[in-house]
Amino acid sequence: MGGVRKEKNTKSWLSQIWQVCNVFMSLFFALATYVQINDPDAGLWMVGYGVPAVLCAFIGLNPHVTETLPWRRVADLHVMISGAVVAMLGWRLNKERITEIFHQEEGREFSGLMLTVAWLLLCRHSGRAPVGMLRVSTAAAITVFPFVAWLYYYINEELRLNWPSHCKTAI
Repeated sequence: MGGVRKEKNTKSWLSQIWQVCNVFMSLFFALATYVQINDPDAGLWMVGYGVPAVLCAFIGLNPHVTETLPWRRVADLHVMISGAVVAMLGWRLNKERITEIFHQEEGREFSGLMLTVAWLLLCRHSGRAPVGMLRVSTAAAITVFPFVAWLYYYINEELRLNWPSHCKTAI
C-alpha cells in the first residue's frame, strides 16, 4: 500500500511541475507576443507566439486538455505551419552560412519558432496518461532556457548592438 501511495505522490508532484512549466511557457510566449508590437510583420509573429501562449495556459489550467479535439487541431496546425517556416528559415540561414544566429533577425525568428514547435510536440498527448520523469525533466530544462537567454541578452547590451531598432525598443 505504501508503494502505491508513493507512486501516486510522485505522479502528482510531476503533474504539478508539468503544469507550472506550462504556465511559465505561457508567460514566456505571451511576453514574446508582446515584444512583436514594433516588428514590421508584427501580426504574423504575434499569432506565432500567441497561439502557443494560449495552448500552454490551457494545459496549466487542465493538463488533460491536450486530449480534446480542438486543442489537438490548433496545436497540430500551428506545428505544421511553424515547421514549414522553420524549414524555410533554416534553409536560408544555412545557405547564407550564418553562424551567430541570435545576431540575425531570421536566426531569432528561427529559434523562437523552433521553441514553439518543440514545446507543442512535447505537450502533445501529455494528458493521455500521467506525465513521466523524462517529459517533466525535459520540460523543466526547456522552460528555464528562454528566460535565461532573454536575461543574458538583456544584461549584455553589446550583444544587441547590431539588432534592428524595432528589436531594441519593446522591452
